Parts: sequence; C-alpha cells; structure tokens
Amino acid sequence: MGAAETGMMRAEELAPSILPLTLDRLGYAPEGVALLRDVSLDIPAGRRLVILGANGAGKSLFLRLCHGLIAPTLGAVRWASGEVRPGAQAMVFQRPVLLRRSVAANIDYPLALRRLGRAERQATVTRTLARFGLAPLADRPARLLSGGEQQRLALARAWATRPQVLFLDEPCAALDPSATRIIEAMVGAFSEEGITIVMTTHDLGQARRLAQDVAFLHRGRLVEHGPAEVFFANPQSGEARAFLAGDLLW
Repeated sequence: MGAAETGMMRAEELAPSILPLTLDRLGYAPEGVALLRDVSLDIPAGRRLVILGANGAGKSLFLRLCHGLIAPTLGAVRWASGEVRPGAQAMVFQRPVLLRRSVAANIDYPLALRRLGRAERQATVTRTLARFGLAPLADRPARLLSGGEQQRLALARAWATRPQVLFLDEPCAALDPSATRIIEAMVGAFSEEGITIVMTTHDLGQARRLAQDVAFLHRGRLVEHGPAEVFFANPQSGEARAFLAGDLLW
C-alpha cells in the first residue's frame, strides 16, 4: 500500500459518519402536484437498501431527494453529521454521465475537484483502473465504451472518491446479463468495504440478490420498509403482494 493510499484511507477513517440518513415526512409536490408524500424512514450505515415499486412510483425521485439534487417541498432530509462533506456521497445514473475525456481523465476529474495533489490523484487513478479491470481502456474516450464498460467506469469513478453512501438509479437497466453480473459484483464489493448502498431496480431477481433492506413505494407513498427476507417472504400490503406476483399496479 502506497503513502498516497494510506493517507487517503486515514482521512476517510477519521471523517465523521454522515449516517444515518433520516427522512422525516418527506414530500415533493411541485406546483401542488404530489409526486412523493409523507415518506419517513432511517437509512443506517453499512446496509444495502433497494427501492422497489412500479414505474411512476417515485423511486428515482426518492434518490434525487436523498442525494440533494432537488429539494423537498415538504418534510426534511437530515444527515447525522449535519453538513455533508464533498465526496461523502455519490450517485450513478441509469445512463452514466461521462465527460468527453479519456477513461483515466474521467476518474481523475472528481479527485481534482476535491483539490487532491497530482501524485495522490495519479496513484488513485492507477489503483482504481487496476481494481476494476479498466487499465487496458485508460486512454480510450469514455463515451466510446460499450454500455457495460461505461457503467463500470461510472461506478469506479464514484468508488475513487471514497463515498460513505452510493446512490444507484437502475444501474443495470440497459445491460446484458454478463455486464449485469459485473455491476452486481462491484456493488457487492462496495458493500463489503462498508459503503452504504441505496439503489433502485425494476429487476426482482436483482433485488433478491442484492437487497438487505427493501423500501416499497406505491403512488409516491412508502407502503413497506424492512428487511429484505421479510418483505419477499411475507409482504404485509396488498400492493406489495400484487407487485411481487407480477400483477399490474395503478
């Protein structure tokens, strides 16, 4: 382990935890139209929370409110640490947002924004490329990668910033089974390293493989929230039972 990596890890270990994340009667109603209503739950550190629900249930909106990309119109989003330091949370979208730069430069960019020194950035980029099998693609334009490679790069870039929480919005929605297995393995590895995962998926098989906790949304409301094994074995609401049975919800 190099000095740059050691210094980076020590800085992360000393940083106060921003978790749990508390949602207190969270709502979003632009122009009076309620898209998300009265959502209350705590997201503890070190868990994998999967957000489930039919299309239009409010899953992506839920992530954006948690991350702070948009502000709630009702209720509150509260982090345990109060303020969230730069890099403490990251988000990866269904369609990765990549710069018109090389693969290596895409990983370097958020590190530069955090004002890390050149040597530390180079060491982190090199380590990240090797960690996720991207070294052979380092000089390739990021936007010319395949869909699976782009998503792998987006996740690797997020990992390089050492986030405490990673929000994932349908990260495998457009990927084939081979690419999906790689992304799921990355998510599992992140979780083993202590990164809290909050993700949406439309794939019930993926939810069963990855979820430790489940939050089920229906029409913008939180209908159920609890351990994944309990949700899948014995859902408490009619909406959740119908959803798991593959019935159409409206």
